[in-house]
Order: sequence, then structure tokens, then C-alpha cells
Amino acid sequence: MSESNPTPLHPSIVALVSLAANIAANHPKQGLCQVDKLKEYGVAKEQIDTVIEIARHIRDEAAQALDAKFDEAYSEGFQPAKPRFKVDPFANIAVVEGGACCTPTKSGQSCC
Repeated sequence: MSESNPTPLHPSIVALVSLAANIAANHPKQGLCQVDKLKEYGVAKEQIDTVIEIARHIRDEAAQALDAKFDEAYSEGFQPAKPRFKVDPFANIAVVEGGACCTPTKSGQSCC
């Protein structure tokens, strides 16, 4: 078997991915270098805006989920102790309804 070399991504795609990652990760440089590269590559402002919107949406969703988990754990710390019962291993299996992997952005862009 021979290994095939994958086709390299176009530099504009790499810059878009890097921009999104910088924004979603709250990187101090904010992806501004990638914005300059994208302008040089001729990527339309509307396309850059879409990537920014999706990245911010994912970042904000992650922050909200972390905050909700923290708030739940925090409030449990102030609840009276619960009596111990035999643990049912199937009691905490999540049931997923619907099929969305994430919610759309405000403008309706899918992040999945």
C-alpha cells in the first residue's frame, strides 16, 4: 500500500479556519492577521463576516454550557444531603431528541 499525499488546502481556507479558531478560543491576537491575509486573497467581506459570526456563536454556546454546568454544581453544593440509594447504571443515560448538533446563529447560519 502506498500513502497518498492529501491535496493541500488553499491558503484562504487555512486562513478562514485559523480566523475561526482564534475567535472561538478567545485568542489575544483575535485573528486580525488572518483577516489581512483573507483581504489579500480577495475573500469577500460577507464570507469573512459569516465565519466570524459562526465562530462567535460557537464560542458563546460553549461559554453558556460551561456556565450552566458551573451554576448546577454550585447550587448542588447548597442542597441538603440526599439519601443514598442503589445506583441504577441506566438512570443517567441521556435521551437525545431532535437532530441538531448545534443551534443556528442569529442570522440562521448553521455551525454544523
